[in-house]
Amino acid sequence: MTPEDGHCSTTAAAFRESSDLPVKWGVTPIFDEYWRFASLRQAVFIHRLAGEPPPWTSDPILQTHRFTNPYRFTDRVSQYLISDVLNTGLPEPVEVIFRCLLFKIFNRISTWTLLLNHFGTPTIGDFSVHDYSLALEDARRSGESIYSAAYIMPSPAMGGRTKHENHLLLLSALIKRRELDNLVESTSLKDLYERLLRVPSFGSFLAFQYAVDLAYSHIFPFTEAEFVVPGPGAKDGIRKCFTAAHERDFSEIIMWTCATQDQHFRRLGIRFERLAGRPLQPIDCQNLYCELDKYTRPTHPGVAGGPRRTRIKQRFSTQRAAALPPLTIPSKWHTEVYWTDTDVAYAAP
Repeated sequence: MTPEDGHCSTTAAAFRESSDLPVKWGVTPIFDEYWRFASLRQAVFIHRLAGEPPPWTSDPILQTHRFTNPYRFTDRVSQYLISDVLNTGLPEPVEVIFRCLLFKIFNRISTWTLLLNHFGTPTIGDFSVHDYSLALEDARRSGESIYSAAYIMPSPAMGGRTKHENHLLLLSALIKRRELDNLVESTSLKDLYERLLRVPSFGSFLAFQYAVDLAYSHIFPFTEAEFVVPGPGAKDGIRKCFTAAHERDFSEIIMWTCATQDQHFRRLGIRFERLAGRPLQPIDCQNLYCELDKYTRPTHPGVAGGPRRTRIKQRFSTQRAAALPPLTIPSKWHTEVYWTDTDVAYAAP
């Protein structure tokens, strides 16, 4: 199977045959919790998507704390990116990349809406560092947050007075140096990641996240299935599951996890509802390790994956949870996934 068939990797068969790998990595009982958590969290999402009233789970931790969805593309910001950023505006590849990077640098829907209200759908031809910076500065002075708190966005040293001006200057420099055209020429997800990694202030975590976001678009023939870069939270979760693994093993562990997911669900007798027949992808398995680290802080307080943390910061209220709209999937996935009568219905982009 290939990534274009909706499966994890061209090397999936090799990973499935490597049944001794968990022994080598020192597997712990928390690895089984990984699959139970994935199933419980997915069930919450499915119940919400179906419009059912809360509570969507009897698990007390999931009832009161916030966790990301098992499928990354279903989170609110990714859904907006797919439907309202990648697929709205000029279709030329450099324009799609420009919009994606501009949106993801701030990673905040309200910031994108602000720019839309001021300038219309952003284009390279109409992009002005000065005008965009003034609009964002006005919002910031009025008390609005213009950056998402999901992850830290380092400020590039571009000579600007503010963080957002430096990011706009960075985008302008990428356009002038034709670096966006260079990104268009990427031949694989890893190639795209390595090109993004050369952008100032884009560390390995951000470069990989942006590569996956761009892979949702129609301009690249590859998917997010072929390559993965573990983030800091995922590393902590992996350490809880595999005590003998070295950090150099973490990418392989995630790919192996993705490729062997069906056998683990069967082994544990766990039902996991796929979305449109599409298995968890490496980026999803990476995120689940991160969320597992948080989930097991109260359930296994004596097990540390990284800095000793025993509580989950983000709380969740079922009473304030908004209804979920129909999902949008990348249009190119229509030729890659398996559709069945029992799958969740999707709205086309």
